[in-house]
Amino acid sequence: MVEKLISFSLKNRAIVLLVSACLFGWGIYSVQQNPIDAIPDLSENQVIVFTEWMGRSPQVIEDQVTYPLVSNLQGIPKIKNIRASSMFGMSFIYIIFEDNVDPYWARTRVLERLNYAQRLLPQNVVPTLGPDGTGVGHIFWYHLETNGMDLGEQRALQDWYVKFALQTVPGVAEVASFGGFEKQYQLVLDPLKMQYYNVSMMEVMKAVKTSNNDVGGRKFEMSNMAYIVRGLGYIKNSKDVEEIAIKNYNSVPVRVKDIGSVQMGGDLRLGIFDANGEGEVVGGIVVMRYGENADKVIKAVKLKMKEVEKGLPEGVSFKTSYDRSELIEKAIESVKGTLIEEMIAVSIVILLFLFHWRSAVIILIQLPISVAIGFILLQAFGISSNIMSLTGIALAIGVVVDDGIVMVENAYRTISEKQEEMDNNQ
Repeated sequence: MVEKLISFSLKNRAIVLLVSACLFGWGIYSVQQNPIDAIPDLSENQVIVFTEWMGRSPQVIEDQVTYPLVSNLQGIPKIKNIRASSMFGMSFIYIIFEDNVDPYWARTRVLERLNYAQRLLPQNVVPTLGPDGTGVGHIFWYHLETNGMDLGEQRALQDWYVKFALQTVPGVAEVASFGGFEKQYQLVLDPLKMQYYNVSMMEVMKAVKTSNNDVGGRKFEMSNMAYIVRGLGYIKNSKDVEEIAIKNYNSVPVRVKDIGSVQMGGDLRLGIFDANGEGEVVGGIVVMRYGENADKVIKAVKLKMKEVEKGLPEGVSFKTSYDRSELIEKAIESVKGTLIEEMIAVSIVILLFLFHWRSAVIILIQLPISVAIGFILLQAFGISSNIMSLTGIALAIGVVVDDGIVMVENAYRTISEKQEEMDNNQ
Protein backbone atom coordinates (compact mmCIF):
# COMPACT_ATOMS: atom_id res chain seq x y z
CA MET A 1 0.00 0.00 0.00
CA VAL A 2 2.80 2.39 0.94
CA GLU A 3 4.74 1.52 -2.20
CA LYS A 4 1.67 2.20 -4.38
CA LEU A 5 1.08 5.53 -2.64
CA ILE A 6 4.71 6.58 -3.12
CA SER A 7 4.66 5.43 -6.74
CA PHE A 8 1.44 7.37 -7.41
CA SER A 9 2.88 10.51 -5.80
CA LEU A 10 6.04 10.32 -7.89
CA LYS A 11 4.11 9.85 -11.10
CA ASN A 12 1.55 12.59 -10.35
CA ARG A 13 3.56 15.42 -8.80
CA ALA A 14 1.11 18.08 -9.98
CA ILE A 15 -1.78 16.41 -8.15
CA VAL A 16 0.28 16.09 -4.97
CA LEU A 17 1.29 19.75 -5.09
CA LEU A 18 -2.31 20.79 -5.78
CA VAL A 19 -3.63 18.74 -2.83
CA SER A 20 -0.90 20.18 -0.60
CA ALA A 21 -1.79 23.73 -1.65
CA CYS A 22 -5.49 23.06 -1.00
CA LEU A 23 -4.74 21.64 2.45
CA PHE A 24 -2.55 24.65 3.27
CA GLY A 25 -5.26 27.09 2.13
CA TRP A 26 -7.91 25.16 4.06
CA GLY A 27 -5.66 25.29 7.13
CA ILE A 28 -5.29 29.08 6.86
CA TYR A 29 -9.09 29.39 6.61
CA SER A 30 -9.50 27.15 9.69
CA VAL A 31 -7.04 29.30 11.65
CA GLN A 32 -9.12 32.38 10.87
CA GLN A 33 -12.43 30.70 11.77
CA ASN A 34 -11.34 28.65 14.78
CA PRO A 35 -12.12 30.29 18.16
CA ILE A 36 -8.93 31.46 19.86
CA ASP A 37 -8.63 31.50 23.64
CA ALA A 38 -5.86 31.22 26.17
CA ILE A 39 -7.64 28.92 28.63
CA PRO A 40 -9.25 25.64 27.54
CA ASP A 41 -12.92 25.49 28.49
CA LEU A 42 -13.16 22.39 30.71
CA SER A 43 -16.23 23.58 32.60
CA GLU A 44 -19.34 21.46 32.83
CA ASN A 45 -22.37 22.01 30.65
CA GLN A 46 -24.54 23.82 33.17
CA VAL A 47 -27.43 26.24 33.51
CA ILE A 48 -27.59 28.54 36.55
CA VAL A 49 -30.90 29.57 38.11
CA PHE A 50 -30.64 32.62 40.38
CA THR A 51 -33.40 33.72 42.72
CA GLU A 52 -33.32 36.81 44.93
CA TRP A 53 -35.51 37.31 48.01
CA MET A 54 -33.73 39.92 50.07
CA GLY A 55 -34.03 40.06 53.83
CA ARG A 56 -34.63 36.34 54.32
CA SER A 57 -32.31 33.97 56.17
CA PRO A 58 -30.55 31.08 54.40
CA GLN A 59 -32.86 28.55 56.05
CA VAL A 60 -35.98 30.34 54.80
CA ILE A 61 -34.44 30.60 51.32
CA GLU A 62 -33.64 26.89 51.40
CA ASP A 63 -37.15 25.84 52.50
CA GLN A 64 -39.29 28.17 50.39
CA VAL A 65 -37.18 28.78 47.27
CA THR A 66 -34.32 26.33 46.74
CA TYR A 67 -36.08 23.11 47.70
CA PRO A 68 -39.25 23.67 45.59
CA LEU A 69 -37.15 24.62 42.55
CA VAL A 70 -34.75 21.70 42.85
CA SER A 71 -37.63 19.24 43.34
CA ASN A 72 -39.33 20.38 40.14
CA LEU A 73 -36.22 20.77 38.00
CA GLN A 74 -35.16 17.14 38.49
CA GLY A 75 -37.46 15.85 35.77
CA ILE A 76 -35.67 17.60 32.90
CA PRO A 77 -34.18 15.09 30.41
CA LYS A 78 -30.42 14.56 29.99
CA ILE A 79 -29.50 15.95 33.42
CA LYS A 80 -26.45 14.55 35.21
CA ASN A 81 -27.06 16.18 38.59
CA ILE A 82 -28.32 19.33 40.29
CA ARG A 83 -26.42 21.35 42.88
CA ALA A 84 -27.83 24.17 44.96
CA SER A 85 -26.73 26.66 47.58
CA SER A 86 -28.72 29.04 49.73
CA MET A 87 -27.37 32.19 51.31
CA PHE A 88 -28.74 35.36 52.83
CA GLY A 89 -31.37 36.67 50.43
CA MET A 90 -30.20 34.60 47.44
CA SER A 91 -30.54 31.10 46.01
CA PHE A 92 -28.28 29.52 43.38
CA ILE A 93 -29.14 26.29 41.55
CA TYR A 94 -26.61 24.69 39.18
CA ILE A 95 -28.19 22.24 36.71
CA ILE A 96 -25.48 20.02 35.16
CA PHE A 97 -26.40 18.53 31.78
CA GLU A 98 -24.67 15.82 29.79
CA ASP A 99 -21.69 16.98 27.72
CA ASN A 100 -23.32 16.37 24.33
CA VAL A 101 -26.37 18.54 25.10
CA ASP A 102 -26.67 21.86 23.27
CA PRO A 103 -26.49 24.67 25.89
CA TYR A 104 -29.39 26.62 24.41
CA TRP A 105 -31.57 23.52 24.24
CA ALA A 106 -30.81 23.03 27.95
CA ARG A 107 -31.72 26.63 28.78
CA THR A 108 -35.03 26.24 26.93
CA ARG A 109 -35.91 23.10 28.90
CA VAL A 110 -35.09 24.85 32.19
CA LEU A 111 -37.27 27.85 31.27
CA GLU A 112 -40.18 25.56 30.47
CA ARG A 113 -39.95 23.90 33.87
CA LEU A 114 -39.50 27.22 35.69
CA ASN A 115 -42.85 28.43 34.31
CA TYR A 116 -44.46 25.56 36.20
CA ALA A 117 -42.30 25.71 39.33
CA GLN A 118 -42.75 29.45 39.89
CA ARG A 119 -46.29 28.98 41.19
CA LEU A 120 -44.82 27.12 44.18
CA LEU A 121 -42.68 30.10 45.23
CA PRO A 122 -43.70 33.00 47.50
CA GLN A 123 -45.37 36.00 45.91
CA ASN A 124 -43.14 38.37 43.89
CA VAL A 125 -40.22 35.90 43.96
CA VAL A 126 -39.06 35.40 40.37
CA PRO A 127 -36.23 32.98 39.43
CA THR A 128 -33.99 34.02 36.54
CA LEU A 129 -31.40 32.27 34.38
CA GLY A 130 -27.75 33.15 34.59
CA PRO A 131 -25.83 34.36 31.51
CA ASP A 132 -25.17 31.93 28.67
CA GLY A 133 -21.47 31.84 29.48
CA THR A 134 -19.11 29.34 31.10
CA GLY A 135 -16.73 29.26 34.03
CA VAL A 136 -13.91 30.71 31.91
CA GLY A 137 -16.07 33.34 30.23
CA HIS A 138 -14.66 36.27 32.25
CA ILE A 139 -12.42 37.59 29.47
CA PHE A 140 -12.08 41.29 30.30
CA TRP A 141 -12.21 43.39 33.48
CA TYR A 142 -12.15 47.16 33.60
CA HIS A 143 -12.76 49.96 36.08
CA LEU A 144 -13.37 53.69 35.86
CA GLU A 145 -10.68 56.23 36.63
CA THR A 146 -12.32 59.44 37.82
CA ASN A 147 -11.29 62.78 39.15
CA GLY A 148 -13.21 63.35 42.39
CA MET A 149 -16.48 61.60 41.41
CA ASP A 150 -18.07 59.77 44.35
CA LEU A 151 -18.73 56.02 44.26
CA GLY A 152 -22.50 56.43 43.90
CA GLU A 153 -22.17 58.55 40.78
CA GLN A 154 -19.59 56.16 39.34
CA ARG A 155 -21.89 53.18 39.86
CA ALA A 156 -24.80 55.05 38.25
CA LEU A 157 -22.57 55.89 35.26
CA GLN A 158 -21.52 52.25 34.98
CA ASP A 159 -25.04 50.79 35.31
CA TRP A 160 -26.95 53.26 33.14
CA TYR A 161 -24.46 54.13 30.40
CA VAL A 162 -21.34 51.97 30.10
CA LYS A 163 -23.00 48.63 30.81
CA PHE A 164 -25.81 49.08 28.27
CA ALA A 165 -23.34 50.09 25.56
CA LEU A 166 -20.96 47.16 26.07
CA GLN A 167 -23.79 44.62 26.18
CA THR A 168 -24.50 45.37 22.50
CA VAL A 169 -21.11 43.96 21.45
CA PRO A 170 -21.54 40.66 19.54
CA GLY A 171 -20.43 37.69 21.64
CA VAL A 172 -20.95 39.38 25.03
CA ALA A 173 -23.37 37.51 27.27
CA GLU A 174 -23.33 39.93 30.21
CA VAL A 175 -21.50 42.88 31.71
CA ALA A 176 -21.50 42.42 35.48
CA SER A 177 -21.00 45.63 37.49
CA PHE A 178 -18.94 45.71 40.66
CA GLY A 179 -17.99 48.25 43.32
CA GLY A 180 -19.53 51.54 44.41
CA PHE A 181 -22.98 52.20 45.81
CA GLU A 182 -26.27 51.50 44.05
CA LYS A 183 -28.38 54.58 44.64
CA GLN A 184 -31.80 54.19 46.22
CA TYR A 185 -34.41 56.19 48.09
CA GLN A 186 -34.39 55.24 51.78
CA LEU A 187 -37.28 55.83 54.18
CA VAL A 188 -36.13 56.27 57.77
CA LEU A 189 -39.28 55.81 59.89
CA ASP A 190 -39.79 56.96 63.47
CA PRO A 191 -41.47 54.19 65.53
CA LEU A 192 -42.92 56.67 68.03
CA LYS A 193 -44.59 58.76 65.30
CA MET A 194 -45.88 55.59 63.65
CA GLN A 195 -47.41 54.50 66.93
CA TYR A 196 -48.93 57.94 67.49
CA TYR A 197 -50.62 58.00 64.07
CA ASN A 198 -51.40 54.26 64.27
CA VAL A 199 -49.52 53.50 61.03
CA SER A 200 -48.00 50.08 60.32
CA MET A 201 -44.96 49.24 58.22
CA MET A 202 -47.07 47.41 55.64
CA GLU A 203 -49.30 50.45 55.18
CA VAL A 204 -46.24 52.60 54.42
CA MET A 205 -44.87 50.08 51.91
CA LYS A 206 -48.23 49.71 50.20
CA ALA A 207 -48.76 53.48 49.97
CA VAL A 208 -45.33 54.05 48.42
CA LYS A 209 -45.78 51.25 45.89
CA THR A 210 -49.25 52.33 44.78
CA SER A 211 -48.26 56.00 44.56
CA ASN A 212 -45.38 55.34 42.16
CA ASN A 213 -47.44 54.60 39.06
CA ASP A 214 -49.05 56.07 35.96
CA VAL A 215 -52.70 55.27 35.21
CA GLY A 216 -54.81 55.72 32.10
CA GLY A 217 -58.47 56.62 31.74
CA ARG A 218 -61.01 56.99 28.99
CA LYS A 219 -60.96 59.66 26.36
CA PHE A 220 -62.71 63.00 26.84
CA GLU A 221 -64.38 64.67 23.87
CA MET A 222 -64.65 68.44 23.65
CA SER A 223 -65.11 70.72 20.60
CA ASN A 224 -64.79 67.85 18.16
CA MET A 225 -61.49 66.85 19.76
CA ALA A 226 -60.72 63.70 21.74
CA TYR A 227 -58.39 63.96 24.75
CA ILE A 228 -56.89 60.94 26.48
CA VAL A 229 -57.14 61.16 30.27
CA ARG A 230 -54.00 60.07 32.10
CA GLY A 231 -52.82 60.21 35.67
CA LEU A 232 -49.09 60.92 36.04
CA GLY A 233 -47.80 59.61 39.33
CA TYR A 234 -44.23 58.40 38.96
CA ILE A 235 -41.83 59.53 41.67
CA LYS A 236 -39.16 61.93 40.37
CA ASN A 237 -37.36 63.06 43.52
CA SER A 238 -37.27 62.59 47.27
CA LYS A 239 -39.80 65.38 47.83
CA ASP A 240 -42.43 63.38 45.92
CA VAL A 241 -41.88 60.49 48.33
CA GLU A 242 -42.31 62.77 51.34
CA GLU A 243 -45.67 64.01 50.05
CA ILE A 244 -47.20 60.52 49.69
CA ALA A 245 -50.33 60.19 51.83
CA ILE A 246 -50.55 57.00 53.85
CA LYS A 247 -53.91 57.28 55.68
CA ASN A 248 -56.19 59.76 57.45
CA TYR A 249 -55.82 60.59 61.12
CA ASN A 250 -58.78 62.56 62.47
CA SER A 251 -59.63 63.59 58.89
CA VAL A 252 -56.07 64.85 58.36
CA PRO A 253 -53.87 63.01 55.84
CA VAL A 254 -50.75 61.45 57.28
CA ARG A 255 -47.84 61.80 54.86
CA VAL A 256 -44.51 60.03 54.77
CA LYS A 257 -42.64 63.08 56.06
CA ASP A 258 -44.92 63.11 59.12
CA ILE A 259 -43.65 59.76 60.36
CA GLY A 260 -40.04 59.81 59.12
CA SER A 261 -37.55 61.19 56.65
CA VAL A 262 -36.48 60.36 53.09
CA GLN A 263 -32.84 60.29 52.06
CA MET A 264 -30.72 59.19 49.13
CA GLY A 265 -28.38 56.37 50.07
CA GLY A 266 -26.65 53.23 48.86
CA ASP A 267 -27.88 49.65 48.77
CA LEU A 268 -26.59 47.06 51.24
CA ARG A 269 -23.11 45.90 50.23
CA LEU A 270 -21.61 42.48 50.91
CA GLY A 271 -18.09 43.51 49.88
CA ILE A 272 -15.92 46.14 48.22
CA PHE A 273 -13.64 46.22 45.17
CA ASP A 274 -10.20 47.66 45.79
CA ALA A 275 -7.61 48.35 43.04
CA ASN A 276 -4.00 47.66 44.10
CA GLY A 277 -4.62 48.98 47.61
CA GLU A 278 -5.21 52.49 46.28
CA GLY A 279 -8.91 52.67 47.15
CA GLU A 280 -12.32 51.57 45.97
CA VAL A 281 -13.18 51.60 42.27
CA VAL A 282 -16.23 50.90 40.10
CA GLY A 283 -16.12 48.81 36.96
CA GLY A 284 -17.44 45.78 35.15
CA ILE A 285 -16.67 42.20 34.12
CA VAL A 286 -17.29 41.27 30.48
CA VAL A 287 -18.62 37.71 30.24
CA MET A 288 -18.24 36.00 26.86
CA ARG A 289 -21.07 33.97 25.37
CA TYR A 290 -20.64 30.20 25.05
CA GLY A 291 -18.52 29.08 22.07
CA GLU A 292 -17.44 32.55 20.96
CA ASN A 293 -13.98 33.63 19.82
CA ALA A 294 -12.41 35.25 22.90
CA ASP A 295 -9.79 37.21 20.96
CA LYS A 296 -12.39 38.57 18.54
CA VAL A 297 -14.80 39.54 21.33
CA ILE A 298 -12.10 41.34 23.33
CA LYS A 299 -11.08 43.37 20.29
CA ALA A 300 -14.72 44.32 19.67
CA VAL A 301 -15.14 45.33 23.35
CA LYS A 302 -12.04 47.55 23.22
CA LEU A 303 -13.31 49.20 20.04
CA LYS A 304 -16.69 49.84 21.67
CA MET A 305 -15.01 51.27 24.79
CA LYS A 306 -13.27 53.89 22.63
CA GLU A 307 -16.69 55.00 21.35
CA VAL A 308 -18.21 54.98 24.85
CA GLU A 309 -15.29 56.97 26.28
CA LYS A 310 -16.24 59.94 24.10
CA GLY A 311 -19.50 60.31 26.02
CA LEU A 312 -18.05 60.01 29.52
CA PRO A 313 -17.88 63.09 31.77
CA GLU A 314 -14.68 65.09 31.76
CA GLY A 315 -11.91 63.43 33.73
CA VAL A 316 -13.44 59.93 33.51
CA SER A 317 -11.65 57.19 31.56
CA PHE A 318 -11.34 53.39 31.39
CA LYS A 319 -8.57 51.43 33.07
CA THR A 320 -8.02 47.78 32.16
CA SER A 321 -7.81 45.44 35.16
CA TYR A 322 -7.59 42.12 33.31
CA ASP A 323 -7.17 41.46 29.60
CA ARG A 324 -6.93 37.86 28.42
CA SER A 325 -5.93 38.88 24.89
CA GLU A 326 -2.35 39.42 26.11
CA LEU A 327 -2.10 35.76 27.10
CA ILE A 328 -3.75 34.70 23.84
CA GLU A 329 -1.27 36.69 21.76
CA LYS A 330 1.68 35.28 23.69
CA ALA A 331 0.43 31.72 23.13
CA ILE A 332 0.11 32.34 19.38
CA GLU A 333 3.54 33.96 19.21
CA SER A 334 5.01 30.96 21.02
CA VAL A 335 3.71 28.57 18.35
CA LYS A 336 4.88 30.85 15.53
CA GLY A 337 8.32 31.15 17.10
CA THR A 338 8.58 27.39 17.60
CA LEU A 339 7.60 26.72 13.97
CA ILE A 340 10.14 29.21 12.60
CA GLU A 341 12.92 27.92 14.90
CA GLU A 342 12.26 24.31 13.88
CA MET A 343 12.26 25.18 10.18
CA ILE A 344 15.58 27.04 10.46
CA ALA A 345 17.19 24.32 12.58
CA VAL A 346 16.08 21.52 10.24
CA SER A 347 17.27 23.40 7.16
CA ILE A 348 20.70 23.95 8.70
CA VAL A 349 21.01 20.30 9.79
CA ILE A 350 20.04 18.93 6.36
CA LEU A 351 22.28 21.35 4.49
CA LEU A 352 25.26 20.57 6.75
CA PHE A 353 24.95 16.78 6.66
CA LEU A 354 23.50 16.18 3.20
CA PHE A 355 24.57 19.25 1.25
CA HIS A 356 21.28 18.95 -0.65
CA TRP A 357 19.00 22.00 -0.75
CA ARG A 358 16.05 20.16 -2.32
CA SER A 359 15.89 17.88 0.73
CA ALA A 360 15.70 20.95 2.97
CA VAL A 361 12.85 22.36 0.86
CA ILE A 362 10.86 19.14 1.37
CA ILE A 363 10.98 19.60 5.15
CA LEU A 364 10.16 23.31 4.88
CA ILE A 365 7.03 22.43 2.89
CA GLN A 366 6.08 19.56 5.18
CA LEU A 367 6.04 21.58 8.41
CA PRO A 368 3.48 24.31 7.48
CA ILE A 369 1.17 21.75 5.82
CA SER A 370 1.29 19.53 8.91
CA VAL A 371 0.40 22.45 11.17
CA ALA A 372 -2.39 23.47 8.76
CA ILE A 373 -3.88 19.96 8.89
CA GLY A 374 -3.80 20.17 12.69
CA PHE A 375 -5.92 23.33 12.63
CA ILE A 376 -8.30 21.73 10.12
CA LEU A 377 -8.93 18.91 12.60
CA LEU A 378 -9.37 21.39 15.46
CA GLN A 379 -12.04 23.21 13.45
CA ALA A 380 -13.72 19.95 12.41
CA PHE A 381 -14.03 18.67 16.00
CA GLY A 382 -15.02 22.05 17.45
CA ILE A 383 -11.90 22.45 19.62
CA SER A 384 -10.71 26.00 20.27
CA SER A 385 -7.12 27.10 19.77
CA ASN A 386 -5.90 27.46 23.36
CA ILE A 387 -2.74 26.92 25.36
CA MET A 388 -3.20 23.15 25.52
CA SER A 389 -4.00 22.61 21.83
CA LEU A 390 -1.31 25.05 20.63
CA THR A 391 1.25 23.44 22.94
CA GLY A 392 0.33 20.06 21.48
CA ILE A 393 0.95 21.40 17.98
CA ALA A 394 4.28 22.89 19.09
CA LEU A 395 5.37 19.53 20.55
CA ALA A 396 4.17 17.70 17.44
CA ILE A 397 6.36 19.93 15.28
CA GLY A 398 9.42 18.26 16.80
CA VAL A 399 8.05 14.80 15.93
CA VAL A 400 7.25 15.91 12.38
CA VAL A 401 10.78 17.29 12.05
CA ASP A 402 12.35 14.03 13.25
CA ASP A 403 10.17 12.03 10.90
CA GLY A 404 11.01 14.30 7.96
CA ILE A 405 14.75 14.12 8.60
CA VAL A 406 14.69 10.32 8.85
CA MET A 407 12.61 9.91 5.68
CA VAL A 408 14.69 12.35 3.65
CA GLU A 409 17.97 10.89 4.86
CA ASN A 410 16.76 7.36 4.12
CA ALA A 411 15.60 8.36 0.65
CA TYR A 412 18.87 10.16 0.01
CA ARG A 413 20.88 7.12 1.16
CA THR A 414 18.81 4.69 -0.91
CA ILE A 415 19.20 6.79 -4.05
CA SER A 416 22.96 7.06 -3.45
CA GLU A 417 23.28 3.27 -3.04
CA LYS A 418 21.31 2.65 -6.22
CA GLN A 419 23.49 5.08 -8.13
CA GLU A 420 26.66 3.36 -6.82
CA GLU A 421 25.34 -0.04 -7.90
CA MET A 422 24.58 1.32 -11.35
CA ASP A 423 28.07 2.82 -11.58
CA ASN A 424 29.68 -0.45 -10.51
CA ASN A 425 27.64 -2.46 -13.02
CA GLN A 426 28.74 -0.17 -15.80
